[in-house]
Amino acid sequence: PEERLSLADPEWSDVHVVTGALKLFFRELPEPLVPYEFFNPFIEAIKLPDPQEQVERVAELVKSLPPVNYATLRYLLAHLCRVMERVDVNRMTRQNIGIVFGPTLLRPEREPGSLAAGMAQQNKAVELLLAHFDRIFPA
Repeated sequence: PEERLSLADPEWSDVHVVTGALKLFFRELPEPLVPYEFFNPFIEAIKLPDPQEQVERVAELVKSLPPVNYATLRYLLAHLCRVMERVDVNRMTRQNIGIVFGPTLLRPEREPGSLAAGMAQQNKAVELLLAHFDRIFPA
């Protein structure tokens, strides 16, 4: 039988529990929300020298995601944009959200030799998605 959870239960009152559960859900997916085949193209887009080109290329990549991945990513990032609006209360800057969600949403199929370099780019990708949400996910 399906287990029913109530978010009103005290165990869910700590935002870190909810955030941890959300991150764990995305980390445990058989394939990341941004599928493996998109990892290198995303990282290449982030490395482009022109910020305008970065946004255009990422927008093209996002548009080509499978519809379910696109919709889920859009919904999650819209929520994270709302989280950033409360930065004065929660200290979740765009950079902090990138650090927390970058490696969860966007990861290579095989771990690279240099984890730190890869993670910085994964974080930057999430930061770019948040910074240019309206252009990347037009209404």
